[in-house]
Amino acid sequence: MSEKVPTIKEIARRLNISISTVSRALHDHPSIGLRTKMQVQKLAAEMNYEPNQTAIQFKQGKTFTIGLILPNLMEEYFSLAINGVEQVALENNYNVLIGQSHDNLEREQKILETMRRHRVDGIVVSISKQTNNIEHFEQLEKYKIPVVFFDRVPNAPNIHSVWCSLYYSTIDAVELLFRKGHKRVAYMQGPLSLNIKNERLEGYYEAHKRNKAPVSESLIVTTDLSKEGTERAFEKLLSLKEKPTAILAFNDTVALDTIQYAKKKKLKIDKDISVVSYANWPITSYLDFPPIASVEQFPYEQGVRATELLFKLLNTKSPEGSIPYENVVLKSELIVH
Repeated sequence: MSEKVPTIKEIARRLNISISTVSRALHDHPSIGLRTKMQVQKLAAEMNYEPNQTAIQFKQGKTFTIGLILPNLMEEYFSLAINGVEQVALENNYNVLIGQSHDNLEREQKILETMRRHRVDGIVVSISKQTNNIEHFEQLEKYKIPVVFFDRVPNAPNIHSVWCSLYYSTIDAVELLFRKGHKRVAYMQGPLSLNIKNERLEGYYEAHKRNKAPVSESLIVTTDLSKEGTERAFEKLLSLKEKPTAILAFNDTVALDTIQYAKKKKLKIDKDISVVSYANWPITSYLDFPPIASVEQFPYEQGVRATELLFKLLNTKSPEGSIPYENVVLKSELIVH
């Protein structure tokens, strides 16, 4: 038979003092004398007493838990972001509840509802590729649950966000390919339904403009980020009369699927086709044919900054009930391999 869990009530009974006195003594309240504090704390230690966290959370109106919603934990990029989020949460004595949308809007909505029902104090999220509006996140405002978007940030006003600007690094990436002699550089973009800032495409156009190179719209293709979707997009490029000699891929996953399919088609990597991408996964350095360059988006730093912003919101008491929206923009960097 298990031993009875020690309680404040039992400590009070043994010392013949009130429950409120025991509570204040355990919390080192200045109204309690030193002798009483020592007696209470000594007995609590002997009984292996532990505070009832549920009761504490109820009293403080907090669960000391934040939610983190990501597209896919299998991506090294998001694993690095998790490390940043958890580090800041740990420093603030918080737990992190993690959910994967798997790039599915309905799943993202269900995860969000589950986290709300578990009364998380706040949420950090990178939206799914199907998320073309954020009404489900806006609903959290009436429950006073703050939300901070990071990395995949919706192209919407009045949000708290942390993201990495890709505009200038995209220009650098395309110009790198121009310097290597590539005249036809394709861009394999992500889903058009993904409602995020389209700095990749803007940078692609600007690089061509700066180098007085015409843009062929046939060189801009779309992948749904799946392996099959990337292969279909690549096939469109291969069907062109004038094929591209280089591809700017939406991220490292798309880049690796592209490289694998190119090899399947008997194309020589970095001779028949070269690839530049985004995310700069450390694991790509172990591959025989990694992208020749990748844009570093600092996922760990984004995770840290997003969580720091969330705790700023949680710890700020605004008499008007509203806090000015913050948009934190980090600078990306093209890493040549």
